[in-house]
Amino acid sequence: MKNPVTSIKETSARYKTLDAQDKKRFWVDGILNNAIYIILVIFLIYTYTKNPLIVSPSAIVNLLTLVAANLPMALGIGGCIVLTGTDLSAGRIVGLTAGLSAALLQGASAANKYFENLGEPGIGMVLLVLLLVLVIGGLVGMVNGFFVARFQLHPFIVTLATQMIVYGACLIFYNSNGNNGQPISGLSQAFRNFVTGSILPKFGGLAIPNYVLYAIVVFIIMWFVWNKTTFGKNMFAVGSNPEAANVSGVNVFFTTMMVHTLAGVTYGYTGLIESARIASNVANTGTNYESDAIAACVIGGVSFVGGTGTVGGVLLGVVLLRIIYVCLQFLSVDQNLQYVIKGAIILLACSIDMRKYLTRK
Repeated sequence: MKNPVTSIKETSARYKTLDAQDKKRFWVDGILNNAIYIILVIFLIYTYTKNPLIVSPSAIVNLLTLVAANLPMALGIGGCIVLTGTDLSAGRIVGLTAGLSAALLQGASAANKYFENLGEPGIGMVLLVLLLVLVIGGLVGMVNGFFVARFQLHPFIVTLATQMIVYGACLIFYNSNGNNGQPISGLSQAFRNFVTGSILPKFGGLAIPNYVLYAIVVFIIMWFVWNKTTFGKNMFAVGSNPEAANVSGVNVFFTTMMVHTLAGVTYGYTGLIESARIASNVANTGTNYESDAIAACVIGGVSFVGGTGTVGGVLLGVVLLRIIYVCLQFLSVDQNLQYVIKGAIILLACSIDMRKYLTRK
């Protein structure tokens, strides 16, 4: 990645060589290409003038936890978008793994216990369930990747199908074993301590949950995978031009399948975290989570034209998107209207992304 200071110097030097007309176009393009960031800054300033509590310690900690909860899933979908695809099954995989995690990690005295013969789970059981949901998420992701790579099906169609399949499995799960669709709650203390407990220093007297630390670890792992491994290089090569990548010796089939598998693993992890974070899990847990993740990726510069994106950009996109949602809450915007605004943000981000692509082309 190029040094930001060097990039600024190069841009400044190039700007000085432009004539008046090109300089005007330079500024217009700069404003249009970064319109969403400019709008976000203005929106944040406006929110602060209406409600200064937006920068209070409690609001900052809340933002931090929201980012930590959503980042892993966005990083998973980001890889799919790098391949010019997407993943509509992500939210349902989160819902299924969240429900399974909750059922397996209920306390011994929980009401409406799903597995009656299970005792009080300890930390060993928590880690075992973590491994289980990672495998389940990875398997669904592998199925997605297999059909995309083997049969050249569009990821939209494949993941739409698996979305329905996983949701159906989730409904069956919640209605089986005498549960009759009831929420699964009463989680064990060990599970809650593992996810929502705190070993991190407090901020403004407020505890920062452990899953913030886990999100940092996931971010570092994904940064390493994207930037320092042959797999990461192959992912971007396939996303840029699969035919050229194949000629260059890249195993396009394997790379495509593994990108989707890795994405599924992040969804399984997110499911376990959500299970403890929301405490009371229902069949609709995870609904539309993928739309927020996709929007965050596009805002962060992961392009649908393929082969473009960074882990840091995904993080930036998640942060900016969560700032918007927090601001909407502080402004007491109607919940129904928030869906309209979210949709507009996705449309604007995709439009800006396509404009950048057409300009380069």
